[in-house]
Amino acid sequence: MTDPMRLNRKPKERSADWLGRAGLRPTRQRVALAELLIGDGKPRHVTAEGLHAAAQDHGDAVSLATVYNTLRAFCDAGLVQEITVDGSKSYFDTRTDDHPHFYWEEDARLVDAPAEELEIARLPQAPKGAEIAKVDVVIRLRRT
Repeated sequence: MTDPMRLNRKPKERSADWLGRAGLRPTRQRVALAELLIGDGKPRHVTAEGLHAAAQDHGDAVSLATVYNTLRAFCDAGLVQEITVDGSKSYFDTRTDDHPHFYWEEDARLVDAPAEELEIARLPQAPKGAEIAKVDVVIRLRRT
């Protein structure tokens, strides 16, 4: 359940707290990017390029390399999860629980799909010496 006291906090405070709970030092760049990701408390699916553009529009001077490095640090800390589409396009999701996604092919947009409607009856056995770490479900959509 979401803590109502956290929702009422200012975006910068919420962002610094989010970083602190993950053990990340709240540098200026991290706080600025975290504020864009979770400042309003809503889940996001962003690309590094999209987050970089949003930071520039917001007046935050961060390089694209810094955005990539920061998103990688956020992934390593468990704050966001990386969803790869087409083997080369990465989206970063602020919602870290297991859930499926819809990928809109026409506008390259990733959104959450209803998890309660997904049923996976069985997975193949992992090869000897391996275990299944995670199953990502991305359902591709195109308009009809």
